[in-house]
Amino acid sequence: MVRNIVVLGGSSHPELVATICQQLGIPTGRITLTKFAVGETRVEIQDSVRGKDVFVVQSGCGRVNDGLVELLITISACKTASAKRVTAVLPHFPYSRQSDIPYNKTGAPLTKPMNSHGGPFTFESRPGTPAPPPDTHFPGVSHGGLERELSRLAVERNDTGVNGIAGTNGRANPNSVPATPLRRTNTTDSFASLNGRTPNGNSNVNGNSNSHINGGGSTNGSVNGSTNYAQSDYAPTKGNTGYKQWVAQAGTLVADLLTCAGADHIITMDLHDPQYQGFFDIPVDNLYGRPLLQRWIKYHIPDYQNAVIVSPDAGGAKRATQIADALGMEFALIHKERRPTRITERQNATMMLVGDIVGKVAILVDDMADTSNTITRAAKLLKGKGGATKVYALVTHGVFSGDAIERINASALDRVICTNSVPQAEHVRHCAKLTVLPVHEIFAEAIRRVHHGESISVLFKYD
Repeated sequence: MVRNIVVLGGSSHPELVATICQQLGIPTGRITLTKFAVGETRVEIQDSVRGKDVFVVQSGCGRVNDGLVELLITISACKTASAKRVTAVLPHFPYSRQSDIPYNKTGAPLTKPMNSHGGPFTFESRPGTPAPPPDTHFPGVSHGGLERELSRLAVERNDTGVNGIAGTNGRANPNSVPATPLRRTNTTDSFASLNGRTPNGNSNVNGNSNSHINGGGSTNGSVNGSTNYAQSDYAPTKGNTGYKQWVAQAGTLVADLLTCAGADHIITMDLHDPQYQGFFDIPVDNLYGRPLLQRWIKYHIPDYQNAVIVSPDAGGAKRATQIADALGMEFALIHKERRPTRITERQNATMMLVGDIVGKVAILVDDMADTSNTITRAAKLLKGKGGATKVYALVTHGVFSGDAIERINASALDRVICTNSVPQAEHVRHCAKLTVLPVHEIFAEAIRRVHHGESISVLFKYD
């Protein structure tokens, strides 16, 4: 029996909250979670939390955004009600996959793509606003560039002209003396050469516009389609701007929201990116589901040391090698490279097996299965080209969104093992290949040790 502690649960995973409280020997905290007709969340805590240690359990599954708002409001309500400390327990942390800055496939920081007339690449911290170069002037739109050039030439020649008209050289007829030719960069011929076109003798930019200078010389040279030049190179279209490659760093925002709401401590399990802990200014305990997975391998796979641990991608290689080293097993890797096709912008992943699994049991290890596309494709590769006798998939967070369950049922996977960090009751009813491992004991022990001020390092010593 633990005293002066209150465990509140959100609407995402009430079964896990009940088993945690049962393990701790305390009743579940009474809380009312409702919604107004407009969809706003209403939270009412019916137990006194003054001076108590409060733990709010909410997993990132189902309606993730609603669950996150419930968690934030509950934390704020507990702090307002004079709770001594509020700890957010998130078995599956929401938005944990949106923690890093996106990079392109070549590994270089995202920048504005090269323009069509051969400008050099520059690697900037963020792409600039698409705009013409500073010395570029479009014909037929504004004659400011030509006027400035004529004024400059007049000053160089000490020429004020007749009636203040620059370029006449003191003569009433400006055509009597050949005018100093303009630089090519300020004429319409330059625009035509950039696009590989030649002037057609008529100035048309968004309609008909003839440029008459000094009343006599008519600058009729124009670019046929110069508007297309401006539109294709400088307008923020789909193909020429780098903004489409930048996404908001929602992970940093979620960390700030939890801290500002009043959370004093975070307890979670198997973050997708371990560096996510650096976004917080408060203590974060990232528990591991690895002990449960290793224990299942030991007791449910005959002659497990002759099996092979396989990582479905390079990102999970470290996680898989840790299990392989702890159990004395061999390791293999599936190299996955995403290449865009010409027909569509969707990216097709090319998978290649690195390692020998012929005639052996292959065990896929990953931290999360969302749509299950990665593990099902990996299983097809392992049984087809790899020659594995059986394929198991061990994941910590079995989200299984969309048609993931149907995909697993039709796949080459023999069994999928996951934890109940997210609700699995509905998934188990529709998938006979699914095995669920409980995590309530790990979280209950972590809550007890945090409440009593004990070290939780024992939860990481499982080898």
